[in-house]
Amino acid sequence: MREIKDLFAFIEKSPTPWHAVQTTAARLEEAGYTRLEEAQPWALVPFQKYYTVRAGSSLIAWRMPLAAGAGWRMAAAHSDSPAFKVKGASVHAGCTMLDTEGYGGMIRASWLDRPLGLAGRVMVKTPEGIESRLVAPDGDLAVIPHLAIHMDRAINEGHKYDVKKDMQALFASGEAPESYHALLASEAGCTPEELLAEDILLYCRQPGRAAGPGGELLLCPRLDDLGCAWAALEGFLAGEAEHGQGTVFCLFDNEEVGSGTRQGACGSFLPDILARAGAALGESGETRRQGLAKSLLLSADNAHATHPNFAEMGDAAHPVRLNGGVVLKFNASQKYTTTAATAALFRAVCAAAGVPVQEYYNRPDLPGGSTLGNLLAAQVSVPMADVGLPQLAMHSAVETAGAQDASWLKTACAAWYSARLSPKGEGWVFRP
Repeated sequence: MREIKDLFAFIEKSPTPWHAVQTTAARLEEAGYTRLEEAQPWALVPFQKYYTVRAGSSLIAWRMPLAAGAGWRMAAAHSDSPAFKVKGASVHAGCTMLDTEGYGGMIRASWLDRPLGLAGRVMVKTPEGIESRLVAPDGDLAVIPHLAIHMDRAINEGHKYDVKKDMQALFASGEAPESYHALLASEAGCTPEELLAEDILLYCRQPGRAAGPGGELLLCPRLDDLGCAWAALEGFLAGEAEHGQGTVFCLFDNEEVGSGTRQGACGSFLPDILARAGAALGESGETRRQGLAKSLLLSADNAHATHPNFAEMGDAAHPVRLNGGVVLKFNASQKYTTTAATAALFRAVCAAAGVPVQEYYNRPDLPGGSTLGNLLAAQVSVPMADVGLPQLAMHSAVETAGAQDASWLKTACAAWYSARLSPKGEGWVFRP
């Protein structure tokens, strides 16, 4: 399927949040979006298309509304996935090791005994100043090897993986720690002396692939959350906003560690963009509030499918199936933002687009994870719904999802952006 090949290509080009932003920006520019720099003045024009980047790892794209107070149709996903940050290289037992630190809550065992790559950004000294450059040397460059079962005979009875002991990566069989920075410098087109600082992650090199007798399963790294990022972006580009509202696509970094950064959902990135766009339209305080009351946002982050080997870990009354449809996520403690009103609206949009919808609830005695929506709501208070792709093995080095679900989420996002929606009391008027 062409769409799945495109999803795999998007993820393969996005081994880190910085690369995910670069990949997204290339697609936006191809679609006619103009890049703006936050530090420069903006001259925004109604219904024109723009994007900007913050910290290199977060991006917001938008199409201006026709007038102040028209409101915004939005979706947000995140660019980061659990990984290992490389702190540097050192020698242990005659081998060059990459010293790592865990980023986010990953399934540690899934990272062992598989080819790993290095990617991220480096800061380079140039005659003009300090320059940021992306690096991703093409090759299998590291591995985190298990201890042999002969030396840990109880490993299959349960092993507690220690980040500082078990998860350090083998880089070279000899004593050559300087080769790590030499490799980064070569990739960045500078000397090791010109390399001032770096943000480097280990990443799983396995390309995405279809599995199952009909190719109905997707096995791919970073499906959480680049699967949603791809679907929301493609829906954003495909949706025809003929309703006069502005449309917004957000890609935030640092969701996996709480979003509490300048480039995260808890930062001021989205409020700053909406404020500058509103100012360009001559927005008053009154029209700003009217516009927000008409606005809607999808928080797009993956959901747990019911695991066939561990079905008891899900809510038996609300099973979630791979290739069963896009997931609406609910939580009584408001970890997810979906309400009856936003659920009904999203269901109506999906029904008109021919997209099936499933419901996800945590098992009542097991806490679930959180996502962008409830954190973003504190910055931009608009009605929201939490949605996502159903998947298995969340936060594994390689995750599993359904091929049809990815296509359906893209269709749902396009319908979301183009639907004619307007508030009516506590409900909404919907015209496909």
